[in-house]
Parts: sequence; structure tokens; C-alpha cells
Amino acid sequence: MEISNGAESLLSQIRELQNKIETSKSPVGLDVTNDSEELSQPFSAQLGKAISGSISEVNNLQNIATESQNQFQMGGDIPLTEVVMKMQKASLAFEATVQVRNKVLSAYQDVMNMPV
Repeated sequence: MEISNGAESLLSQIRELQNKIETSKSPVGLDVTNDSEELSQPFSAQLGKAISGSISEVNNLQNIATESQNQFQMGGDIPLTEVVMKMQKASLAFEATVQVRNKVLSAYQDVMNMPV
């Protein structure tokens, strides 16, 4: 009996928490028009936007790293540790982008090599 009472108590607690979560959710701040517009676009358009956004972000990080490096070399008031951190962020972002590209290319080649 004690085990079943404990299980029932646990189940009731889980249900109470689920109800609290459901009641605390509010649609305030959600932009339904953007979501529906995004869902109405084909997958290739969504993927293209995601890829171009990622590439522009990597480019932005590389530009920031180059600017901070130039500032440091010109004797600006920027610590070396900050320059190194910005360069490492740019390098890491670029490496991650290359790895994603390699995985996508590999998946594409696998799909193209499938017998139909």
C-alpha cells in the first residue's frame, strides 16, 4: 500500500506541476505572423536564411577580431587578452562552420549515391 500511495502522490504532484506550467504559459510576446510566414516558406528558403545568417555572423566575428588586432598593433588601449579572445572566438566560429558544411556535404553525397 505504501508504494502505491507514494506513486499516486508523485503522479498527483506531476499533474499539479503540469497544470501550473500550462496556466503560466501566456501568448504575450509571441509574434504569430512571423511564425506563420516562416512556416509558409519552403524548407530550402528557411535553410538558406539560416545558413546566410550564420555565415554573416562568422564574418562579423572575424571582422571584429581583425579590428581589435589592428588596434592593438597601432598601440591602442586594448588588452592583449581581449584581442586573443576575439581571435579565438572567430577561429572557433569558422571551424564550426566548416564542420557543419562538411557534414551537410557528406549527407548530400550520401543521398545522391542512394539507389532509386
